[in-house]
Amino acid sequence: MFTGIIETLGKVTALDPKGGNLDITIESTLAQDLKIDQSVAHNGVCLTVVSLTDTTYTVTAIAETLKKTNLEFLKVNDLVNLERAMILGSRLDGHIVQGHVDQTGKCTGVKEENGSWIFSFSYDAATGNPTIEKGSITIDGTSLTVVNSGTNTFDVAIIPYTYEHTRFNTYKEGTIVNLEFDVIGKYVVKLMLK
Repeated sequence: MFTGIIETLGKVTALDPKGGNLDITIESTLAQDLKIDQSVAHNGVCLTVVSLTDTTYTVTAIAETLKKTNLEFLKVNDLVNLERAMILGSRLDGHIVQGHVDQTGKCTGVKEENGSWIFSFSYDAATGNPTIEKGSITIDGTSLTVVNSGTNTFDVAIIPYTYEHTRFNTYKEGTIVNLEFDVIGKYVVKLMLK
């Protein structure tokens, strides 16, 4: 489990396809604190550490993960949002995030508003994933609050700290992002459809 509060950015240093899987090596200050078998969220995708050096670590994304996330578009030197797994007994500063991406979405607009930014996104509503105004959404692992909600669109407001310390400062119209919808909202929708 994760909180959606991004700890740091990491840099992709190697991409090694192995059959349908992809080994992703990340340079990060987190490497020195990690252990083999630990979970780390990469743009919101929970992946297991499979090898380590003093400054890098490697995770493997399977074919299913690559199909459902934006990890298939990674290139060497790309930045990724990183968060280690939540520690039980700590504050939950974001919201409950599983690290299981539901689908991708597309940035449809970025508007600066007096020191903050409004980012607009679209997604395939046929999957049944809901957004509600003032509800939670996770974009590339970042816990956010929906400020406008449509049938297949939503907006989020980004403060300067989030803009500077996550991948949001690289987003432009057309950027593909990972979306994890609020876990409680998904259960409510599932129960209502029964």
